[in-house]
Amino acid sequence: MLEAGEFERVGSSKTKRVNVRLLSATNADPRAEVAAGRFRQDLLFRLNTVEIHLPPLRERDSDIQLLAEHFLRQYAQRYRRQIGSFDKSAQQALQEHSWPGNVRELDHVVERAVLMARTDAVTASDLGLRMERAGGALRLEEMSLEDVERLLIQKTLARYEGNANRAAEALGLSRSALYRRIQKYGL
Repeated sequence: MLEAGEFERVGSSKTKRVNVRLLSATNADPRAEVAAGRFRQDLLFRLNTVEIHLPPLRERDSDIQLLAEHFLRQYAQRYRRQIGSFDKSAQQALQEHSWPGNVRELDHVVERAVLMARTDAVTASDLGLRMERAGGALRLEEMSLEDVERLLIQKTLARYEGNANRAAEALGLSRSALYRRIQKYGL
């Protein structure tokens, strides 16, 4: 029983006691889901002790730069890159983007930027928020994982003038793993 802090393992008749707090999250409106019959009302009553509404990133402009700087420090350290800031164009691009993928999207955009940056400051082009393709602009959200990986490998190889050892090191890959990807993408 959730309220009493007791449970029984599947197939066991021995009751165990625990002291836990349960957190749940959803992007749906739980009350609307109950009204539509897709969520049990009794479960909502059990879960809904404290409700915190967290608006999407696009509605929290002041958080974008703070989060981006946090991710920048994190990935610069992970990939041992001497990148310490976003230039003005990158800051503007971060603020103007709609962030449909919320914080997860921002996290991945900054990680890619750290890998792609050619200087000690991330530029708007390093962010890769809008990629050009025949027929118009392709937004990052519209690219497949394979497209992003292919582009990242192409740009890294170009930055190191085709030197696979240096490119593999910059990407955090072994040389053989880089060669497998080069063959996979026909680069």
